[in-house]
Amino acid sequence: MNRNELVSFLDDYLQVSAYPDKSSNGLQVEGKAEVERIAFAVDTTLKTIEGAVKGKADMMIVHHGMIWGGLNYITGIHYKRLKMLIENDLNLYVAHLPLDAHPEVGNNVGLLRLLDLEPKRPFGEYKSLSIGFYGEFEEPQPIEKVAQIIAEKLDTTVRTYEFGKRVIKTVGAISGAGAFALEEAYRKGIDLLITGEFGHADYLTALDLPQSVLVAGHYKTETLGVKALMKLIRERFGLDVFFIDEPTGL
Repeated sequence: MNRNELVSFLDDYLQVSAYPDKSSNGLQVEGKAEVERIAFAVDTTLKTIEGAVKGKADMMIVHHGMIWGGLNYITGIHYKRLKMLIENDLNLYVAHLPLDAHPEVGNNVGLLRLLDLEPKRPFGEYKSLSIGFYGEFEEPQPIEKVAQIIAEKLDTTVRTYEFGKRVIKTVGAISGAGAFALEEAYRKGIDLLITGEFGHADYLTALDLPQSVLVAGHYKTETLGVKALMKLIRERFGLDVFFIDEPTGL
C-alpha cells in the first residue's frame, strides 16, 4: 500500500489534528514509499525499532513517539533512534491522545470493554476535549471483582485505592497518566476511576475527595489501542501486521 494513502487514512480516522497534544502525532519519520508490513508497539525505543527491523517491517505505528513538542538537538538517544529508523528506511507513525480518545479503537473504550461495558459518555477533560469515557454496570459490582477481571484480561498487577465506594456502579477509564481526572470523576459521581499510574500527590487527592481508584500500569493500559488499530489495519487493508511487546512493568 502507498504510504501516503495509509497516512491519510490514519490521520482522518484518528482525527489527529483535533487534539491539543504535546506529542507530534502523525507521520514523525518518513521511510519507504510502499508499505507491506507494519509493526505496532506502545513505545518508540531502540528495542522496539530493532524488533520492527528484525520483523522486516516497512512502518512502525506507536502510541508514544520520539518527538514531544519538537527536537532541539539530534544527539544522544534521539540520534540513536533516528539513525536506526533512517538507516532502515522505516516509517514511524504516532497516535498519542487521538488513540487514547478514539471511540472505536481507543485505549479508554478498550478498558471499559474489558469489563463488558460500553462507553456511556465522554469523560476526562484535557485542554477542552474529553479523552476518556465512562460506563455503567447493570448491577453494582464489588471492587475486588472489577480488579480481578482487569488483572486477568490485561495480564497485569493491579492496585486498588478504596477511598470512595467499594461497590461499583459507574466506571471511568483514562489509560496511562489519567489521575488528572480524579476531581472530575468525583464531581460526576463516577464510583471508580481506572488508570495506568498513580503518584504521591494523586494518592493524597484521591484520599481527600474521597475517590476510589484502580491502577493497572501505564504500559499495560496502553496496549489496547495499538492492538485494536492493528486488527483494523489488517482487516481493512490486508497488510501484514505484528505487535512488539516490550513491557516496562510500570
